[in-house]
Amino acid sequence: MSITLLGIGSGDARTLTLEAEQALLRAGCIIGAKRLLMQLPDGCTDNRVAATKPEAILQVLEENRNLDCVVAYSGDSGFYSGCRSLLPLLRGTQATVLPGLSSVQLLAAALGRPWQDWVLISAHGVDCDAVSAVMQGHPAFFLTGGTLGPAALCAQLTEAGLGNLSVTVGEDLGTSAEKITVTTAAEGAGSQFSALSVLLAEAAPVGPRRGPGWPDEWFVRGQVPMTKRMVRAAVLACLAPASDAIVWDVGAGTGSVSVELAAMANRGKVFAVECREDACDLIEANRRKFAAWNLRVVCGRAPEALQDLPRPDAVFIGGTRGSMAEIVRTALSKNPAVRLCITAIALESLSSAMEVLQSCGIKPDITQVAVSQTKAAGHVHMLTAQNPIFIITGNCDD
Repeated sequence: MSITLLGIGSGDARTLTLEAEQALLRAGCIIGAKRLLMQLPDGCTDNRVAATKPEAILQVLEENRNLDCVVAYSGDSGFYSGCRSLLPLLRGTQATVLPGLSSVQLLAAALGRPWQDWVLISAHGVDCDAVSAVMQGHPAFFLTGGTLGPAALCAQLTEAGLGNLSVTVGEDLGTSAEKITVTTAAEGAGSQFSALSVLLAEAAPVGPRRGPGWPDEWFVRGQVPMTKRMVRAAVLACLAPASDAIVWDVGAGTGSVSVELAAMANRGKVFAVECREDACDLIEANRRKFAAWNLRVVCGRAPEALQDLPRPDAVFIGGTRGSMAEIVRTALSKNPAVRLCITAIALESLSSAMEVLQSCGIKPDITQVAVSQTKAAGHVHMLTAQNPIFIITGNCDD
């Protein structure tokens, strides 16, 4: 008995490699999705079994152990294929893998474009964040399916403010029904596409790519307090979010910390929570100015506004309006290991932060940052002091 796992391309004979076709013609049993079994080349065995789950495939292989068997997968056996799950279960057997033409290859060929720099993502039956994908600086290719088709992914982009982003939808690639549509995310969100579709979204515009601590004058300012540059840089260093982190900024003010967090966690999400309406407008203005598309503005008062937010990896608390303990406990209830960073000017706020962290079994680490900046006074430069800031962290050294 021999077992061959092969990529069958689009299912159309034109996308089937010669090696794969020969394997299919030699096989005494062919296993795969029903759609693929109906599109096999002439001359293939009638012993065809529809099965896609590894356990079901193994059972069919056992029942046909005296025959040469082929397990057919759509596209390429190495590109988000069920071959990945089955192959480890076949150790000790004579199993051969034959690659096929993937949908990403077919789309790139249809467009006459190289694809080696594309971000490749599966949205087939799994959750997918289209916004973070397009923020990585390269076109993003989405293998779609299930509830997340091209229209749903385009709706995500449009909701984030990327409605004008150019997208390309490839339907029924490699078949006589192939169709290529170039449009915008906003138009794509309101369109219907074939169940066998893929999406290519061009790279989204992004803000400045530089280290933490952007100049204060870059931000849109109002009458809302803003965490200044040097303190902001220290806060970002304490939180140090991973590129795919979920981060909360509670009491976000103008959104200066939120925007920089969004740049650091460009494959994650940042939630700027603020109860002042004028501040929410400023955060939105800075979000758009710096193309922080993965930043969501949450207008509401904490801790109530935090209840429906996803589990955070890191939380910055810049303002609490007397709800310090409730905010900290809400964050810890979602993730006991969450990295916490709190800033305080008043000694009472410092005391409250220390008390709630200690009551939750977290050892607070406290740093005072005192910054003075030069200011020209005639022919000389004088130092002007900013308010000293206490930075209280918890779980940041774990």
